[in-house]
Amino acid sequence: MYLNKKTYVQNWKHNPSEEHHQIEVKKGGVTRTDIKPSRITYVVEQVGYWRKFNALHGWFVDNCGHGVDECQEMYVGEGKLVELLEILKEVSSDFTKSSELLPPTQGFFFGSDEIDEYYIGEVNSTIELLEDLLEEHQSSKEYGLSCGDFYYQASW
Repeated sequence: MYLNKKTYVQNWKHNPSEEHHQIEVKKGGVTRTDIKPSRITYVVEQVGYWRKFNALHGWFVDNCGHGVDECQEMYVGEGKLVELLEILKEVSSDFTKSSELLPPTQGFFFGSDEIDEYYIGEVNSTIELLEDLLEEHQSSKEYGLSCGDFYYQASW
């Protein structure tokens, strides 16, 4: 289960040089000549990773994937991340609300569907991840930088 951030970095010739990104890909200190910086359009960062947090997967499918679960990439707007963070915080403050707000999802390779210590740990670590991510995102916006877009995808 992955949350990726895609940031557009295409360097168009008609844009002023101060708007161009410097892109260099090295391996072991040696520049990769098979990857051309002029052809790079996006930088993709893996900003979140989970294993068998089926309740979170179910939330993404229902709220970002229109109920379709086919391991497709799902766009996750900033507002959805804020909404998810609010739900996680509410669940964390009262785990009796878990079944209503962030219920476990059953399915192939989904792990336990109990609200147990693993579930609680995943809720709390996801709160921390999203707080950091949203703070970083807001800071980029304040500096007028391209913030990137978020996408969730699971692979079973």
